[in-house]
Amino acid sequence: MWKYYALLSAFFAALTAIFAKVGVKDINSDLATAIRTTVILLLTWGIVLFGSHLGEIKEIPRHTWLFLVLSGVATGLSWLFYFKALQTGDVSRVAPIDKLSVVITICLAFLLLKEPVSIRVVAGALLITGGSILMLLK
Repeated sequence: MWKYYALLSAFFAALTAIFAKVGVKDINSDLATAIRTTVILLLTWGIVLFGSHLGEIKEIPRHTWLFLVLSGVATGLSWLFYFKALQTGDVSRVAPIDKLSVVITICLAFLLLKEPVSIRVVAGALLITGGSILMLLK
């Protein structure tokens, strides 16, 4: 089932890039990010409330809070820089370069989480890196 969720994530990430490029055209990219984040905030808390998961919040350990907060900070910074890149660059070049995050994630998962890396994963990461480098060239 995770593969379907991952494909849906990729599809909606693609829509995000297109919608964001159009939406950030005439306003400050930081303001655009704040508006987007507010929509996400309302949507996700609505899902939590509708799914009756609010009571689970008191069961979250401090360690988990720490890493969720760090993840939120990293996400916010990622979005701020992504919107700035979209504002001045072509979405068809910005989005693939942004996907270098996949390669960085693989490296960090190997180094920090001790996740195994197969030849297939290394080959895929090299292909993504090569594609991103091609997008950087004018």
